[in-house]
This record gives sequence, C-alpha cells and structure tokens, in this order.
Amino acid sequence: MKPPGRRVWLFDLDNTLHDASAASFAPTNVAMTQYIVDHLGVSHEEAGSLRQHYWLHYGATMLGLVRHHGVKASHFLETTHQLPGLESRLRTSAHDRAVLRRLGGRKYILTNAPRNYALRVLNTLRLADCFDGVISVEDMRMFGHHRPKPDARMFRHMAARLKVPPHRCTLVEDTLEHQKSARSVGMHTVWMQRYWPAEAGVRPSKRPAYVCARIKSLQRLLAL
Repeated sequence: MKPPGRRVWLFDLDNTLHDASAASFAPTNVAMTQYIVDHLGVSHEEAGSLRQHYWLHYGATMLGLVRHHGVKASHFLETTHQLPGLESRLRTSAHDRAVLRRLGGRKYILTNAPRNYALRVLNTLRLADCFDGVISVEDMRMFGHHRPKPDARMFRHMAARLKVPPHRCTLVEDTLEHQKSARSVGMHTVWMQRYWPAEAGVRPSKRPAYVCARIKSLQRLLAL
C-alpha cells in the first residue's frame, strides 16, 4: 500500500496515540453535557441525547451547537476541555516515540479536539517533537465554516494546504467513518485498533474495503 513519493502521515490523537477512553472521554462528555444544560436550558437527559446526536451527525458536538444554537465555538471548546488532572491519566506505548522518530516522511496530528488539549496531551506524553505540526478542530475551516472529520472536503483541503496530493497522504485513525471519508478522496488509510473502547462492543473481525491496513501498534507502520 506504499504511496509513491515522500509520504505525509496524518495521525489522529485520541484512541490512536493514547488511551483517551481512560483519560479524557468521560470527563469531556460530562463537561459537554453540562455546557448544553447551562446554555440551552434543557434537562441533563435531553442534553446528553443532543450531545450524542450532534457527534454522530456532524463528527463533533460543537458543530451542531454552532449551527443550530448560535454557540461560539471557541467558548465551547475552552469550557469543555479544561479537564483537571488530565496529565495524570494519560498513557501511551513506551515504544511510540522511537517509532514515530524512525518513520519517514512528514507527520502531522489531525484531530477534532481543540489545539490546547492536543498540545497538553502531546507534551505530557513527550510526543510533540515527533510531529511537524498540529491540525486541530480550530484549523478545519473552509469559507468561514467548520469542517471537522469526517468531511471529505476538509481532507482535500488539508492535502492542498500541505502541498501534497491526497494519494501521498496516509491517515492513521481509530474511527472508521473518518477512514472511509479519507479513502474516498484517495488517501491511504490505516485503522488503529489498539485502544478499542468497551462501549463500542465487539471489534469487527473483517477489514472494510476502504481500510488499507489495520494495526494494533505503531511499530507496524514501519513495514507499510
């Protein structure tokens, strides 16, 4: 599956480079639900349903709140990602830093999380210097609108921004919907299955056609 020319790697962050299910997902979901309660005046049950609905429909709860309720994206992200004690909960593989440094080509973080959160995670895990840059949800804008993963237009736009054709990009990601969208624009896709959350149920046994490879450790990337 090796693309021609110098490769550009696009790495998701949560549940790809660290165990976000244990470190941040639960408190972030609580904070987002409370934000919806406080700003929309609905019950906790309604807020939880709305948070989940917008996440499934748009790929980011923030996008639904911005589009339908006039919420300011920067305020939502700052409020919901304070996450006290995050650093003490962060875990990753001890070998990841060495693998990322050996991996040829340019490497970027591509995450639907806000920049400040991404930098906290990367700095705590000592992974920040392994990457050429961080593309966060604040950066995923086109014509004044947020276009987070899995928006195919955003994948094309990011490739153009990095001055590389999509077929020379490889997305390493745990979310299949994002993989499917990236593959539709010609990117290579690697499905990370190391951190499979319990709430997701049984891990699929078959590799979808739009997934070029699936891995459980970054070490496998060196052979691709």
